[in-house]
Formats: sequence, structure tokens, C-alpha cells
Amino acid sequence: MDINISKIIVIDDDVTSHEKYRSFFESYLEYSLHRIYHSVSDALKEYDNVMPDIIFSEVSLAQECGIESIRLFREKDANVKIIMLSEQNDFDLVKKAFSQTANGYLSKPVSERTLYNALDSIKSDGATMSSDIISKIISKFQRKSYEFFSERENQVVEYLCQGATYKTIAEKLFVTASAINFHVQNIYLKLDVNSKSEALRKLQEMEYSKVAA
Repeated sequence: MDINISKIIVIDDDVTSHEKYRSFFESYLEYSLHRIYHSVSDALKEYDNVMPDIIFSEVSLAQECGIESIRLFREKDANVKIIMLSEQNDFDLVKKAFSQTANGYLSKPVSERTLYNALDSIKSDGATMSSDIISKIISKFQRKSYEFFSERENQVVEYLCQGATYKTIAEKLFVTASAINFHVQNIYLKLDVNSKSEALRKLQEMEYSKVAA
């Protein structure tokens, strides 16, 4: 069976991490690491020849800001998936990344499994976030639920943000998967979205706005 292999580039000026990325991608069958760049400008020079499916970019680069470079990559390809990498996971940076249309944000250091799960999430749902960032968002949900969601819907939202499947949520809440599907459809309706990835993105935007307020 043919495997649809996604082409990946990494932008990170920390040369000590380059070998780690190469090692990670050697074990990934569905993802191919095309090249690691030291700067955004270097990646842009070769972009038209490479045309990556997914970009991993460090937020803090020596001569550039990874987040501000998102716009430049979007001008090249509006559909490319962009995941930011950073040792900093404060809300201001995360909010700025997503407001610039990033598709994901991972806290460094990343493990082989974390990177692989992020790639799978991007491929299937179009968005990804590190568990530590999600935990911060969830803690906000726990302290203050959204008034326009029912108590049960808020519980479902919490698990959705953790990446749980309908089956897992059903088991956690002791209901059927069809019941969870019903609640999810109501959540989509209230958020005016049509998919899980759109719902997660809108919830993230709402949460960042709440924190910044």
C-alpha cells in the first residue's frame, strides 16, 4: 500500500538540536524531513523548489522572529501548515502565533513521540498544541465555564481540548458515543463551526482573549 509522505522543513538556529530532529524523522514512515534551516531567509530562498507540507519554526531566532515570518510563508503558500517551537509557552506568545495563523505551538524540548503526535494532529485535525499549554487552558475552563454551554457541554469541551476521542469522552462521562456526538454538534452550532479543528481554534482564540482581558 502506498503511503502519502508529507514533506517537512525545520527552521532552528540551535545546531545542537539538528541531529535530534534527523534522528526523530528516521523513524517516521509518513513524514520526510527535507531540510533543516538556520534562518527563515534561507528557507524562503529555497521555498519554491521545496514546497513543504509542514513547517516547524523556532519562535526566537538570532536575526528574525519566527512568528512574524508566518506571513512570509503564507504569501508563498496559503495552505502550508506552520507549527511554532519555543521554550516559552506564555499566553502572549501563543496568542500572537495563532493570531498570525499558525497551526500549532509546541513547547521545547520536544520528544520523538510528541513531535510525531503533533504531525498526526496537524494532518488529521489541522491544529496541534503541547499538553502543558492545553493544561493551562483547561485550568481556565475549570475555574470559569462558558455560560453559553451547558454543564455537560463544558465537560465535553474540556476533553476535546485534551485531544480525547468521542469514545474516550463517552467512557469518562459514562454515556454513549452517540450522546457525545449530539453534544459535539450542539457545541459546533453554538460556536458556528463545522469541524473539530475549527472548534479548537475558536476556543483557543476565545480563551486567549479572556486571558488578555
